[in-house]
Amino acid sequence: MRPASLHASKISWGTSPRMPEESLPAIEVRKLGRVSYEEALDLQAELVTRKQTEGIPDQLLLLEHPHVITVGTSSRRDHILLSDEERESRGIQLFEVGRGGDVTYHGPGQLVGYPILSLAPDRKDLHRYLRALEEVLIQTLGHFGISATREDGFTGVWAPEGKIAAIGVRVSSGWITSHGFSLNVDPDLSFFTTIVPCGIHDRPVASMAGILHRPLSLEEVIPPLVQSFQKVFSRGTSVA
Repeated sequence: MRPASLHASKISWGTSPRMPEESLPAIEVRKLGRVSYEEALDLQAELVTRKQTEGIPDQLLLLEHPHVITVGTSSRRDHILLSDEERESRGIQLFEVGRGGDVTYHGPGQLVGYPILSLAPDRKDLHRYLRALEEVLIQTLGHFGISATREDGFTGVWAPEGKIAAIGVRVSSGWITSHGFSLNVDPDLSFFTTIVPCGIHDRPVASMAGILHRPLSLEEVIPPLVQSFQKVFSRGTSVA
């Protein structure tokens, strides 16, 4: 597919005070379809290394996973509510990964985004980066008329019906980001009962399709999400 340049609206987060927005290189958006979790880990590791050594353009990987439970660096194993036998019988893989956060679930119907970005030299602020990812998701949901907010003391995005997006990131040497966010577009929410999502016992999980009372595809959500990413990070994008 020939790269298509998209113009970014100007806002403050992503623009360096020493580098005007129009001189920032575009972020390459890769729409990968359904990818195994292991393959996505390998691809992220490769891109982080290439970002550190070759200075490749920033990347935004957009994809969905087969059923998988991931265990972050702050996870408790008792937040997985299935035995290994039960989990395997349901076709759910398990991975321990080097991102922040607790236990989470990924599966079909969930839009996963892995930004491989350099936060150096002027944006080396993890808290600010997390809030920016939340803002991307809040704006995306707003495009569909879904009111979404942050919750004090938590990372992620909530609709009135429940938590609708999770975030867990890693920052490697050189302030290169990996891992990222997952947005519940139209997944089977029953799979979230296999874990304590993000270690939060008393909050329900919601999906865009459930709130809108209609089926919803990832292909329908990707364009407004990319536009929101452009606005929040003050960057252009190209489709790789």
